[in-house]
Amino acid sequence: MELLKWMTLCLVIVSQLVTLPSHGAVEEADSCDASKETCSAANSNTQLLQEDEEASSVKANSITDNIPLTHINELVAIPSGVFTMGTDDALLPQDGEGPTRKVKISKFSINKFEVSNAEFALFVKETSYVTEAETFGDSFVFDQLLSNETKSEITQAVKDAPWWLPVKGASWYQPEGQDSSIEDRWEYPVVHVSWNDAVAYCKWADNSRLPTEAEWEYAARGGLEGRLFPWGNKPTPKGEHWMNIWQGDFPLENTLADGYLGAAPVSVYPSNKYGLHNMAGNVWEWTADWWTVRHTAESLTNPNGPASGTDKVKKGGSYLCHPNFCYRYRCAARSQNTPNSSASNLGFRCAISIA
Repeated sequence: MELLKWMTLCLVIVSQLVTLPSHGAVEEADSCDASKETCSAANSNTQLLQEDEEASSVKANSITDNIPLTHINELVAIPSGVFTMGTDDALLPQDGEGPTRKVKISKFSINKFEVSNAEFALFVKETSYVTEAETFGDSFVFDQLLSNETKSEITQAVKDAPWWLPVKGASWYQPEGQDSSIEDRWEYPVVHVSWNDAVAYCKWADNSRLPTEAEWEYAARGGLEGRLFPWGNKPTPKGEHWMNIWQGDFPLENTLADGYLGAAPVSVYPSNKYGLHNMAGNVWEWTADWWTVRHTAESLTNPNGPASGTDKVKKGGSYLCHPNFCYRYRCAARSQNTPNSSASNLGFRCAISIA
C-alpha cells in the first residue's frame, strides 16, 4: 500500500480512538458494534508494515495446509416475488429503516450459510489473497474475547464503544490476535473481512457477488410479510434460541443462554423457510449497496441502492446485539461500515443472479 494512502486512512481511525484507563474499565455507550472506520491505529513505519505482511503471508499459508470441510455451502435458489421492504414502525429511524415500500425481486441464489473459515482458507490457498486487515496490521476485536496477555498490550479503544479494541495481528485466521487460531473453528463464519475482501472471495466462488440489500432482506424474511425476525415475531420461538445475540447486561455480563459469547458455527441454529441459516445475529453480513437513509415509498424492482457513497450496508446484526443496545438483528434493521472496515463480528455470504 502506498504510504500516503495508508496515512490518510489512519487519520480517520485515530480520531475515533482514546487512550484506555489503566484499569481497563468498560463503560456503556450509545454506539452499535464496531467503529464505522477501521484501519491500523499505529505502526506508521512502512518497513515494519512490509515485514508484518510477509510474516502474515507465511502464517496464512501454514494454516491452509490442512483444511477440513464438513459442510457444503450450497447456493439456495430464492423464488422471485414481491415483498414489503423496511418498516413504518422504525425502532431506529436514524438508520433509515423506513418507509415501507413494495419491492419486486427476480429469482436469485444465495449461500445457505455464512462463508466459513474453511471456505475462506480454500480461497486464500488457491489465490494467495491477503486481506485488508492483514495489510493494515490490526483489526477490531470485542474485548471479552481477548486473552489477558493481549489486552495488556493495548492502550487504545474506540471512544464511544470502549469494548472495541484494535488488536495487532487480528485477522481472519487469528480472530483474537496473534495468540489465537481458527484451527478448532473451521465451521465458524470467517470474520475480519472487509467489503473489498468479501467481493474478491465471491468473484472467486463461481463468479458470484454480494447480495443487494433488498435481496438479502427478501431472503431473510423467508416469505413472511412484516415479521421482526426470519421466523416470526418471537425472539425465542417455543422457548428456544434460534439466533446468536447477547443475553444479559451489555457489555458487562452475557449469560450465554444461547451457548456462545462470540460467533457460533454457521449451521448451529434452525433455518428460515428458505433454508437459510443465521440471517439474524451471529455476524453482520456485507451487502452490495452503498448506504443511504433516504428511501422512496414507491414500488421498486430489483433496487441496488445509490450509485455511490462512503459506507456499505450490512445486515443481520451480530452476537453483540441486544434489545437495549443495537437492536439491529431484525429483518428491517440495517447498519453500515466503510468498505475497508473489518472486525471480529463482520462476515458475509454470496449470491448469484439466475436468468
